[in-house]
Amino acid sequence: MMRNAKALAVAAAPRPVLDLSGPKLKTALESLVVRTEDYGGVERYVDAVKLKSALFAQALGEGRARAVDPKTLRQLLSLIATVRRRVGPYLDECGFGEIRTRLAELLDAARDTSAADDAIAAFCAHFPDDREHRWVRDLAVDVLHNVDPERYPLMCRWVWDQRANTGVLREIWHADNVDHMVIDVPDRHETFVVLREELSQYLTTNGVFRDVLQYVDLLTAQVYAEYISEQGGSYLRTDFASPEDPMLHTRRMLGLDVAVDGRSKLKAVDGMATIADLPRLTN
Repeated sequence: MMRNAKALAVAAAPRPVLDLSGPKLKTALESLVVRTEDYGGVERYVDAVKLKSALFAQALGEGRARAVDPKTLRQLLSLIATVRRRVGPYLDECGFGEIRTRLAELLDAARDTSAADDAIAAFCAHFPDDREHRWVRDLAVDVLHNVDPERYPLMCRWVWDQRANTGVLREIWHADNVDHMVIDVPDRHETFVVLREELSQYLTTNGVFRDVLQYVDLLTAQVYAEYISEQGGSYLRTDFASPEDPMLHTRRMLGLDVAVDGRSKLKAVDGMATIADLPRLTN
């Protein structure tokens, strides 16, 4: 009875209304298209995003998270830019079993998208709630997104962080004084779903009819990459050093900078080694 009441409450909650700027999105999309021309075009980046998701699904999807080995999990988490430098202590012999268990519980609970916010909160509750562990939520939502991108859009802090009032949502918000206002939009699952719907509609209106989900990820990353380039800041300089090429920040936001030259070896369910060629994205 309680579960049904909660489901009705969620269903009755109004969907967030996002006031996005068409001109800002136009600038980001044009920049994405132009800047990828020297690196194989947007389609090459689309393929890389698809491949990354396939690697996560192969290793963690359909209940396989409980059996993932340390090396594979370490490889996967290296593809999450805001996590890779901080998760190390939790991947040693003492901590690995715990984080694997928590990820498995997260993925099990999040099969029902109506429980997504509670599942993410439960995952984060197993870690300290302090500044040094802000990456924990990014870990949870990025794993959900990469394992099941159709149901879970990008939901990390750089897309939208209500408490900090920062992220991609702020960068594409339609307002003259956006730098001096608080955007009263919650950073819950439904907000990110609505954001993806809005961006998908914008892309299809502008001629993108295939691989729209991947284009949304790339457009989102491009918006924030431009913010990094324009604003800098000590935190951003720590995580994202000065770019060697105009697409470096975009790749880093999506974790594609790790897969520059090489090959990622993942252990398949049947124990056979699977080698996935990762697209070369730099000269």
